[in-house]
Amino acid sequence: MEKDISQAVIRRMPRYYRYLGELLEEGVERISSNDLSSRMKVTASQIRQDLNNFGGFGQQGYGYNVQFLYDEIGKILGLNQTHNIIVIGAGNLGQAITNYVKFEKFGFLITALFDINPKLKGQMVRDIPIYMMDELEEYCAKNRVDIAALTLPKERADATAKYLVQLGIHAIWNFAHVDLDLDSQVVVENVHLSDSLMQLSYNIVKNSD
Repeated sequence: MEKDISQAVIRRMPRYYRYLGELLEEGVERISSNDLSSRMKVTASQIRQDLNNFGGFGQQGYGYNVQFLYDEIGKILGLNQTHNIIVIGAGNLGQAITNYVKFEKFGFLITALFDINPKLKGQMVRDIPIYMMDELEEYCAKNRVDIAALTLPKERADATAKYLVQLGIHAIWNFAHVDLDLDSQVVVENVHLSDSLMQLSYNIVKNSD
């Protein structure tokens, strides 16, 4: 994709994909930007601007073909490919992520978990094995790994992330509460669950004033 798309637009694309999926489940074949706007609480002009970044997809007087738009946004988001994920840290959060089966519907396949706790060695989470960290290098040499999810304490996150990059992994889904100091070619998506709760807390306070 030659055009530089803003991160704000990219962040909205999964939401479009989710709403279009719901429309398909309802049997809706086409929808106008105005109808999509009222469902999503985003202005129709914003929807048109966002989609125009990728070619538009709509026809004047017809609107959007829901299946076509759903498929095209899926391609934009890379969901027409499978992505193999390993989870580093097999504690409560790592196991919860592994147990979330809906990821597979979008092509994200968790293939292994890694931990340093010897009590977890050989255990399974939803038929997915837990290995020890000293087995990580051999695993990465023998298996395709597209994404590593970090669900481990922040004091170990940066060194572990750098080790993963050395092993050839260039996409990290970071749940550790630390900003990773990595090469600019490495794609990092930071997930701060506490930030989301703080925003919720702010809105509770604001609405109670």
